[in-house]
Formats: sequence, structure tokens, C-alpha cells
Amino acid sequence: MKITVIGAGNMGGALVKGFVNSGYVSPADITVSDVSQANLAKINAFNQKIAVSSNNVEAVKGADCVIVAVKPWIAEKVVRQIAQAVSSPVISIAAGVACDTLREWLGGKDLALFRVIPNTAAEYCESMTFVHADGASAEEKASAFGLLRSVGAVMEIEEKQFASATTLSSCGIAYAMKYIRASMQGGITIGFSPKVSEDIVLQTMKGAVKLLQESGNHPEAEIDKVTTPGGITIKGINAMEANGFTNAVIEGILAGEKAGK
Repeated sequence: MKITVIGAGNMGGALVKGFVNSGYVSPADITVSDVSQANLAKINAFNQKIAVSSNNVEAVKGADCVIVAVKPWIAEKVVRQIAQAVSSPVISIAAGVACDTLREWLGGKDLALFRVIPNTAAEYCESMTFVHADGASAEEKASAFGLLRSVGAVMEIEEKQFASATTLSSCGIAYAMKYIRASMQGGITIGFSPKVSEDIVLQTMKGAVKLLQESGNHPEAEIDKVTTPGGITIKGINAMEANGFTNAVIEGILAGEKAGK
């Protein structure tokens, strides 16, 4: 499969690295196009077998799949630019750009379109990626989903759910980082060095995720297992709740969804 990725910024770069790191796509089968020479230099530094270009039109010719990984405010310009040259399925990760709009920019071409929300964990093949397909055959869907599964989990959703999915997963990466940073600060406050505190928090987070994935239990069931009457866990949880922990998380998610609509 020959892939062209237009846009080598944070998300585009993460996808390219994930495709290669997963072994799903050969570096020699990837072309990356970007107007930023600095972004292209980063791709070259990652793997010199990846072809780079600053000409979007030339880059999409002969591709089996084109991924538009640019910011939403320049997506129209880029898509209209490649409209005549592209002849393969198009995957768009431009936030807020619906498939109908994308097809209009492509001049109404009868191409398989995929609106996609990945997150930056794609670089390490741990993205939570949401997909809505439009005008795609079963074979085209299987191909696109296979590519996206190489960099993490994939869930097909309706377009009306995209704002919710974005704030829960893509923005959720940042929300999780805020919790990790706050826990590290707590660890430093009680006497651990910054590095030791980080190591403890990251392994604890990793263990919590694995525990839920493997057991299939609800988080409250696992919380109950480590919460003894009058113990330190329940006192810590109560203190967090008294300071608005759960409400702050929910309000943050709601604010993110509102902003995304």
C-alpha cells in the first residue's frame, strides 16, 4: 500500500511514525508532503527512506490512500489543490470538516472518504481512533480500517458524535497528562524526587489501565478493593472529591465538547 500524508505536523508526523513503527507500512511506500521544511526534516531524521515533498499535487499521484493531516483552517485550500490529481480514498483528520464538505472541495468526485480522529499516541501504536466512512466499499473500508488499526484501537461512529469523541479521546490525552502532572507534584510534595515521582505515577497509571482492561471490571469495583474503612485511600479520595475532582473532570469534558461543536 502506497500512502501519501499531507501535513507532517504533530498529528501527521505521529501517524507516519506509527505506520512505520507498527511494521504495517514500509517506509519506502510512504510519501509526506508539507510546506514546512522543518517538518520534512523531522521526517527525514526519523527515516530517510520516506519520500518527502513540498508539492501536494505531485505527492498524491499514484497513492493508494491519501491522508489529509492539516489544520482545519487550511484544509479547504489543500483539498481543492489536490482535487484533480487524487484518485484514491481520502482520509481526513481535519477537525470539524464533514465528509459532505470534503466531497464538495474534491469537486464531487466519487471517492471513498473517511473522516478520522486519531490522537498523538498513534506514534506508539496506542491511538484511540474514531472513523466515519462515506461512499466506501467493503474492501475500501477494510483497507482503511486495517491501516488505522496498525496505530491503535479503531471505533466507527456517526459524524454527529465527533465533537464528543474529540474531547473524550484526543483532548483526553491532555486531560490525562494534567492528572499525571498533578500526581507528580503531589509526589514531590511528600518527598520523592521529580524523576522518581514520575516513574511511580506512570507505572501506577499503566497498571490501572491494564487492570481494567484485563479484568473487565468497573473502576468502582477496583477502587473498592483497595479502599479499607478508615484507611488512607478513602481519605485521599474524599479529599479529592471535596476539592471538586470528579466535577472538574466532567466540566472539562463538557466544555471541550461545546467548543468542538
